[in-house]
Amino acid sequence: MLDLVDILKKTEKQEVEQQKITSVLFHQSEQCKGLVEEAFRFEGVTLPAILQNTDEDIRQHVREATIEIVIVELNLSKNVTEDMKRISHLLPNHASVIVIGSEDAISTIRNLKEMGFYYLFWPVSKVELIDFVQNVNDNRERNSGLGKHRVAKRIAVWGSKGGVGATMLTAEIAFELSTNKNSSCLIIDHNFSGGNLDILMGVNQFEKRSVKPGSLTSNLDAAYALSMTKKVSKMLSVLAIESDDLDEVQMKEYVRTLSKYLASQNNFIIEDLSSSANSCSDLKYVAKECDAMVMVIEPTVSSLREAARTMRRLEDLDSTMRILIVLNHTLCQKSSTVTQHDVEKYLRQSVNVVCPHEPKLGRMILDGKHLYQQDYPISQSLNKLTALLLGEAVEPSKAPLIKRLLKRA
Repeated sequence: MLDLVDILKKTEKQEVEQQKITSVLFHQSEQCKGLVEEAFRFEGVTLPAILQNTDEDIRQHVREATIEIVIVELNLSKNVTEDMKRISHLLPNHASVIVIGSEDAISTIRNLKEMGFYYLFWPVSKVELIDFVQNVNDNRERNSGLGKHRVAKRIAVWGSKGGVGATMLTAEIAFELSTNKNSSCLIIDHNFSGGNLDILMGVNQFEKRSVKPGSLTSNLDAAYALSMTKKVSKMLSVLAIESDDLDEVQMKEYVRTLSKYLASQNNFIIEDLSSSANSCSDLKYVAKECDAMVMVIEPTVSSLREAARTMRRLEDLDSTMRILIVLNHTLCQKSSTVTQHDVEKYLRQSVNVVCPHEPKLGRMILDGKHLYQQDYPISQSLNKLTALLLGEAVEPSKAPLIKRLLKRA
């Protein structure tokens, strides 16, 4: 005999579950906040968590909970595209993002679509808003929609020659992004036969993942790619492999394949291309796949010449990625054979960041300290580099560099 009461209860429970959407609203105005609350209540959908639209609230909330849909109000924004570029690294790639704004421009829709974000023009009715949210949720369930196109921003840290500090910068950028900026990061180690990345990251008993010839023909997927990484912290991991059987070309192809599976799981992929053995194929890969390059040089003739050759090749490749020039004083100032003026004249590009020589650098690294957290002149240079990569406004130094150096003397 059928129990109609039980059937109705099960049906009602299923309907409630279908209306459950884990979401959060970061609002700028009470008007938008009120409309979102009314729309969700009207349709019987679980209310989103509601917070002010500040970088700190976004940074904390989206990492502390499993969020399916993020709604960002930018009705008070002067430039919706630029504001979303600025906060995009704070948003997890697994979440679908709906931007509400009052910019009535095709370019805004196109720019946000390229970044993997939905755009809802304001003003909007309750019905239009909830229909839009449910359509986005349906896309998630069908494993389609704009969210599927959001992948990590790739940053190549390119050493003009060996020993210029590219690996050190890779580690420091990754730690600052993952710790201070709360962005998930993956470091890719392109040195397949050694290197000091583990020392510079302060990771004990570090072993690279061993790759066998059969691995190249196995069925690769995201789960396998993730198993090849080593977790350094909640927001930072490393992909470092080695092999006694595979040549360098095979290893490069393999690590690039793995990184494609990991791109959707991270906000940033930072590629440590510190070796002086970087090839033309590496440069073609960087020019095609990376969003930004950090060109690391030291104030020597040999380093400057190699950097100039690399820049000319990038021009031939018609690369559109951003290039940041970092002049790293690995030795004391009097050991320099070229000046900053020489570098800028020869490269025909301004130096973006100057890292002064820090005599205590080696000791700090061995003690497990990170430069970006210290109060040294080089620490401020690293903070500036990270800010430039994020497109943030760079604050001027509190005191001229020479005064800060004299103060420490």
